[in-house]
Amino acid sequence: MTLQECYTQLEGDYQDVTSRLPSEKFIQKFVLKFLDDKTIGLLKDSWAAEDYGEAFRAAHTIKGMCQNLSFTRLGSSSSQLTEALRGGVTPEAQELYPQVLEDYEKTAAAISAYKEGL
Repeated sequence: MTLQECYTQLEGDYQDVTSRLPSEKFIQKFVLKFLDDKTIGLLKDSWAAEDYGEAFRAAHTIKGMCQNLSFTRLGSSSSQLTEALRGGVTPEAQELYPQVLEDYEKTAAAISAYKEGL
C-alpha cells in the first residue's frame, strides 16, 4: 500500500497534506507516529471517569493532530466532539463519542496496514 492509498482508506486528504508538508518521507514519519500517540487512551479513560474537561482536551488534541495530517474523517468527528464538550458533557457529545472511537479505529487500521507493507 502506498501512502496515498493509506490516505484514501482512512478518508484523509492526501493532496492537502502534500501541499503543506515538505516531503512524503516527512509525512510518513508523522503518520506512523500517530499510532504511538496515547491521546485516544486519555479520551477513553477520561470519558469512563466522567472527567469531561479532560475528555475535551483529549478530543481537542486529536482534532489538532488530524488537522495537521489531513485526516479528514477523524478530524471532523473529533472536531464535533470537541465543540460538543466545550461547555461540559451534552447529549450531542454522548452521540459523537462512539463515532470518534470508530473513526479512530478505521484510521489506525489503515495506518497499521500501511506500516506492515513497508
